[in-house]
Amino acid sequence: RTDSPLWLHQYTEARPSRLSPRNPRLLPPSVCAAVRPRPEKKVLLMGKSRSGKTSMRSIIFANYIACDTRRLGATINVEHSHVRFLGNLVLNLWDCGGQDTFMENYFTSQRDNIFRNVEVLIYVFDVESRELEKDMHYYQSCLEAILQNAPDAKIFCLVHKMDLVQEDQRDLIFKEREEDLRRLSRPLECACFRTSIWDETLYKAWSSIVYQLIPNVQQLEMNLGNFAQIIEADEVLLFERATFLVISHYQCKEQRDVHRLETISNIIQQFKLSCSKLAASFQSMEVRNSNFAAFIDIFTSNTYVMVVMSDPSIPSAATLINIRNARKHFEKLERVDGPKRSLLMR
Repeated sequence: RTDSPLWLHQYTEARPSRLSPRNPRLLPPSVCAAVRPRPEKKVLLMGKSRSGKTSMRSIIFANYIACDTRRLGATINVEHSHVRFLGNLVLNLWDCGGQDTFMENYFTSQRDNIFRNVEVLIYVFDVESRELEKDMHYYQSCLEAILQNAPDAKIFCLVHKMDLVQEDQRDLIFKEREEDLRRLSRPLECACFRTSIWDETLYKAWSSIVYQLIPNVQQLEMNLGNFAQIIEADEVLLFERATFLVISHYQCKEQRDVHRLETISNIIQQFKLSCSKLAASFQSMEVRNSNFAAFIDIFTSNTYVMVVMSDPSIPSAATLINIRNARKHFEKLERVDGPKRSLLMR
């Protein structure tokens, strides 16, 4: 607010990011190895063939819409991709084909190569699989390899294609499957999510996964909270720029819809795709009614921000100025090796 004694500290620009000339988000392995420092997180995406692994990866990271995933073929052996997140963080994503021959090789001849230095294992189960016993056997084999090669890895289980289950049966089926998976995972712990490519559950699951990988997420959340209090916002959300996954948020007022974060991710991502079909790029949006105003704007080189205000006395221009003035500071926070500074209130 221009008339407020509370103001935002100014900081110098962060160093520009080094991106691949072909695609600003996908980095060839040679570049990832050459640029330092650059934390690289190895993520295994595993599960039986046709369980939906590549479809969800394509929706989250390659801007596919759900109906377009039908033309995707089966993954052969392992597909590698390097996905840049928040400045220096790079996800080294291994999409592992789920045919029986490949799965057996992962646990024998390729065991060390596949499971060494894994940060996250994401195992996808087709909820309607008719080979549940075999699915569980392969999952337990993965856990044994993880215990041997990467015992500190985080485990996520996605019970996928939940849209195929009758709505009144979904809670019961997911709860039973979750209990079985938690029991089979001991002594490791796993987080379970129900997912479908046709609704926002996919974004909820992947936002939770990415959240676990951000090295300075607590500092990011603290500064987001300070920013929200300074500008007197009801809620502030931080989205990863390309995927629109929620990576951090802070709320000052209780909200009724507990699923609003992933719903917003899904809506804005679909809107972005609609813009791209018209050769237009999405930059910012303001939604206003008698109860609130919501601002979505480019924040840093890797994020969007959403600010929700309910005070009608605060003009739009003041909120946009505050967003602009906070950008330099949050650019600094994205640098993992950067100085630990806090956005303070005067």
